[in-house]
Amino acid sequence: MASTTLSLASRLPMLDSLKANPNHGASNQTTFLGKDYIKAKCFTRASMSLSVEVSRFTEITMAPPDPILGVSEAFKADTHEMKLNLGVGAYRTEDLQPYVLNVVKKAEKLLLERGENKEYLPIEGLAAFNNATAELLFGADNTVIQQQRVATVQGLSGTGSLRLAAALIQRYFPGSKVLISSPTWGNHKNIFNDAGVPWSEYCYYDPKTIGLDFDGMISDIKAAPEGSFVLLHGCAHNPTGIDPTPAQWEIIADVIQEKNHVPFFDVAYQGFASGSLDKDASSVRLFAARGMEFLVAQSYSKNLGLYAERIGAINVVCSSSDVAQRVKSQLKRIARPMYSNPPIHGAKIVANVVGNTELFNEWKEEMELMAGRIKSVRKKLHECLSEKDKSGKDWSFVLQQIGMFSFTGLNKTQSENMTNKWHVYMTKDGRISLAGLSAAKCEYLADAIIDSYHNVS
Repeated sequence: MASTTLSLASRLPMLDSLKANPNHGASNQTTFLGKDYIKAKCFTRASMSLSVEVSRFTEITMAPPDPILGVSEAFKADTHEMKLNLGVGAYRTEDLQPYVLNVVKKAEKLLLERGENKEYLPIEGLAAFNNATAELLFGADNTVIQQQRVATVQGLSGTGSLRLAAALIQRYFPGSKVLISSPTWGNHKNIFNDAGVPWSEYCYYDPKTIGLDFDGMISDIKAAPEGSFVLLHGCAHNPTGIDPTPAQWEIIADVIQEKNHVPFFDVAYQGFASGSLDKDASSVRLFAARGMEFLVAQSYSKNLGLYAERIGAINVVCSSSDVAQRVKSQLKRIARPMYSNPPIHGAKIVANVVGNTELFNEWKEEMELMAGRIKSVRKKLHECLSEKDKSGKDWSFVLQQIGMFSFTGLNKTQSENMTNKWHVYMTKDGRISLAGLSAAKCEYLADAIIDSYHNVS
């Protein structure tokens, strides 16, 4: 912009001359406002144009589209009547429409009736929410709650809570590695990369059985450097939908204790997987009962449908209340320059629902209905696959998986065929979200899967 400034400055003496000599003839004024003015104006525009074309951001390349959110963008552009969006993990009704829970509407109505303000929350978030979410996770009568050994800080849903924990690991456990299941949720690696925390993978999925590679998982956890953080999916593993059995969870806990590792749970589907809040928290409570120190990230995107409210929490179970207070203070210290303090609306919704017996019971009923619908389409899809596929292939793995996702076993090329030929939008690792499927379209999806599996290599 320097050239533009100079060209304008060069005309200032002429302006000053006109001000000082107001009796100049019209011809002089015409000369200034005529050809000379036009030349200055043209030169200025050219200079500005040249300045804009040269950017200091030229070397920044275009980022690739998000592998999950990008699926929805492509889906919206498709006009095919049978198209399906099975990419994003967001609950849909049988009519494939977004669903706002009735209990959420009632909680929001209470907020309006009370006329509550929009003042800043403390850095750690809403106290009523933090108490409610910790009790919901561990159980109100759990020893870790009674002894105040849990440091809970409200986070920006599951993603933000994981990011806070990653920053804590990077700052106070420098060089420590996080073990991540192979495969895992697509954003896990991004979060640890962004925080500067090294990670490696442990075996989880067995493509031969489309089930859990438990032996490989245990072997990798044993082989990891002592004191590693082990990221575990509390329930409804994303993307596979394959969870360890209760007996297997006991063995996992044994090995982690033997190796002095630190468990790190990601709990995004409590109550949404099985329909039971307590059952879906059983793995976390098992580790708490053993007196272990560990981390748990929570999200209310799925079980309360609060996707856009960005409401969740990071919990750190400590050996004493004194340690918990210190850990909480450092989590607040990390959050302050990152986002200062969390949003209030979603936190008050959760606090109102969990803190009100009537609303809480209604929520549990709605969760059972949502989980039940997903179980229903899972069963229907399995029936369609088994009836239509005459090859003898065993599709029972569909029933053995849990939660909103099913790992189909389709490879990248087969997944692309699902989209290009059948207009079924999904992630390229073969994961489909059953929450975006209706009973009416199960047969169509079964045809697409069978075709892609048998006719595309």
